[in-house]
Amino acid sequence: MGLETEYGISVPGQPMLNAMVTSSQIVNAYAYLISHGMTSKARWDYDEESPLRDARGFDMSRSEADASQLTDEDLGLANVILPNGARLYVDHAHPEYSTPEVTNPRDAVLWDRAGVNVMNAAADAAAAAPGGERILLYKNNTDNKGASYGCHENYLMRRTTPFADVVRHLTPFFISRQVFTGAGRLGIGQEGQTSAFQLSQRADFFEVEVGLETTLKRPIINTRDEPHADPEKYRRLHVIVGDANMSDTATFLKMGTTAIVLAMIEDGYLDTFDAMPLDPVREMHQVSHDTTLTHVIDVSRGRRWTAIDMQRAFLEHAWNYCQSRSDADFDEQTKEVLTLWGDHLDRLQNDRMSVASTIDWVAKLSLLEGYVRRDGLAWDDPRLHLVDLQYADIRSDKGLAARLEQRGRLVRMFDDEEIDRARQQPPHDTRAYFRGECVRRYPESIAAASWDSVVFDIPQRESLLRVPTLEPTRGTHGHVSHILDASPDAASLIDALTDD
Repeated sequence: MGLETEYGISVPGQPMLNAMVTSSQIVNAYAYLISHGMTSKARWDYDEESPLRDARGFDMSRSEADASQLTDEDLGLANVILPNGARLYVDHAHPEYSTPEVTNPRDAVLWDRAGVNVMNAAADAAAAAPGGERILLYKNNTDNKGASYGCHENYLMRRTTPFADVVRHLTPFFISRQVFTGAGRLGIGQEGQTSAFQLSQRADFFEVEVGLETTLKRPIINTRDEPHADPEKYRRLHVIVGDANMSDTATFLKMGTTAIVLAMIEDGYLDTFDAMPLDPVREMHQVSHDTTLTHVIDVSRGRRWTAIDMQRAFLEHAWNYCQSRSDADFDEQTKEVLTLWGDHLDRLQNDRMSVASTIDWVAKLSLLEGYVRRDGLAWDDPRLHLVDLQYADIRSDKGLAARLEQRGRLVRMFDDEEIDRARQQPPHDTRAYFRGECVRRYPESIAAASWDSVVFDIPQRESLLRVPTLEPTRGTHGHVSHILDASPDAASLIDALTDD
């Protein structure tokens, strides 16, 4: 699994600056920082990407696609492969950090937090450069003027799983999980035209149930079939409905619960379970708009459930499913996800403010209500919109979420040392280890890289050499660390891999 986060970006006092140029300054500043002033020749390898392949069994033509969907085109924008296995690049008008592949939700939180440190370091480096300016970065999802930018989740899944099953079960799950994944937003409607608070920053931007697009006509279930792995065995579930969370616990629950539900779908465990809303898009909006959590969703067969009711139904199936598994599959982290899931549903139903230390929308609402009470502000007061934005400011001394963490009012799962280590090092149990270590050890010999290959440029060889990494759980520390340690240069590594 992994996360891709597009960061909101601005320069104080200069609203007309070109966002692509400013985003490039962020990415290039970090590239310069980690390379100690040397320019890396490594580029992102687009050769194996296929963003227009649809899981429903067809390819969209390039002439039909919106320009934002053509993510396999090298536009010459800043694009860096990091030593921790992550990707940092300009995605149209935003700097984006894509975590390395990880195998569990706790690591997803850790390397996502590392991305915040990457962005902070990049902003500091950009400001320190000659003629540099302070660029502000926000881990949020909308400018409240009609634009939305994503925090996308990715999960490896079996190719053999019928995609119709994914649609049938994940649609109600995504609609209802907003009760604990929402980042909170002041404003309803794509342009925030109604001054009221809602659970999710992303919900109002979804317009269809199923589709390939990610930036227009956004679907609840995205059908992009670009596995970044062996396409005969795997599919990558590309989830675009989630908010960018500042709370570690919210990210942990988001990734952990979704992975468990996906496992149940893969194993056919939910075949007799039907929770599909009669009007999914409408319910996506309505659940988000109801901070009392009492909105009733019309479900098939005449049933009427709240979002919490729906989540409880998924949780009950999840407990039964996991307890039927072997001890190796039902590990401590899975138990932690299930326990937190149930605890948060209980507390959200009984006293929503009791989760202000773990759920972003509740933490933000608590702050806003405090300002309303203290200063007698109306909900359309610009100062409240500033609080909404400032919650997602990633600066440790300015961001409100960061300040809540410092005061112990927002739970942290990792300390500074652990996060900084993840900023510099890849996870040990996926192919990201091989990619990240090659970038760190042999920077002058890496011509290109992507999720599923590393391309070497060895002077002694006549042509570039591509090392495929199609199996995400190969290339781990256990598989290749002894080879890397015995290879002082890329040429000896290639010789060893060939011999091995």
